[in-house]
Amino acid sequence: MNDSIFDKVEAKTKVKKEDIIALAKSVSGQDLNDEKNLRKLIKEVAKLAGKDVSKEKEESIIKAVKKDKVPKDFKNIL
Repeated sequence: MNDSIFDKVEAKTKVKKEDIIALAKSVSGQDLNDEKNLRKLIKEVAKLAGKDVSKEKEESIIKAVKKDKVPKDFKNIL
């Protein structure tokens, strides 16, 4: 990813590029179809962003990931 994407993410979320890269490295190679790994990732992202994720929202995210309903192109998210 180029730095402008990181700049946009940081501007919107206040999450630093270094933290995003560290998070990506920590989940690299993990099976995100495994609910345990996915729940851990959700909690880590929420913590980085300083947000609370309700149990309902966590379940919704897990269902979306398992059904492959997560956008692949991050440019469209921003």
